[in-house]
Amino acid sequence: MTSFDPNAPMPNTGSQQQPDAQQAAPHRAPDDMEEVYYEGSPLLRGALGKGFLWIFCGTVLIAVAIAAFVLHWQQKVPWWAFVALAFVGLCLIFVPLIQSKTIRYRVSNYRIDYERGLFSKDIDTLELWHVEDIRFHQSFIDRLLGVGNISVVSHDETMPLLVMHDIPHSRELFEQLKQRIIAVKRSRGVIKMDPG
Repeated sequence: MTSFDPNAPMPNTGSQQQPDAQQAAPHRAPDDMEEVYYEGSPLLRGALGKGFLWIFCGTVLIAVAIAAFVLHWQQKVPWWAFVALAFVGLCLIFVPLIQSKTIRYRVSNYRIDYERGLFSKDIDTLELWHVEDIRFHQSFIDRLLGVGNISVVSHDETMPLLVMHDIPHSRELFEQLKQRIIAVKRSRGVIKMDPG
């Protein structure tokens, strides 16, 4: 009995060769392998830029706890209140880190997986042929930090709008997605009709 690997490339015979121009086209045939364009969480440097208020509030709480302890306010307030205040301040500092690590994106040439959750996980999948529109946004701070946001508008009932925040090399990913969405729609025969 012989074993057959369905994922193995087919042997290339002389009659099945395609011209080089067709092989190098950006819109490949729909039966090609899944290729991952991006996989990861939003970058922490983007989350820190937007989470500045959390960090500031945490730092202020820690400073108040230290100042109160140094100025001997423990005569009026129990010592554990200072420890609790410093602990809350420390937790506030870590909010941007926790927020960025609870989200994970996996963008491939056929779908976008959006995973979220800290203790329990939810994963939504958006097939690229459902995508209606794609937008790119990069604020001045995002440009300085080297991140950007990609918004995906789709006909998907569970996820009509997906905004991927703080993505590194976001402009390149945006361009890849634009081209791939067109290719996937063409391969599936999905044609956008303008009403008039």
